[in-house]
Amino acid sequence: MEAAMSKKLAKLDYKDAYFLRRFLNSQGKIYPPKRHGLTAKEQRGLATAIKRARFMAMIPYVVK
Repeated sequence: MEAAMSKKLAKLDYKDAYFLRRFLNSQGKIYPPKRHGLTAKEQRGLATAIKRARFMAMIPYVVK
């Protein structure tokens, strides 16, 4: 994992929609942690941020 990405994950924010989209597939599903080499703690924080961004309509729930 890149050093820059690990710094971003440390201070993860739901408002950074472009960064969060890197962890979604073309259907809008969250990738498993093994794909990006995330720890369980980082994956939980990422999932929470993605869910908040979806609720705030920054990221779509599904992509047609």
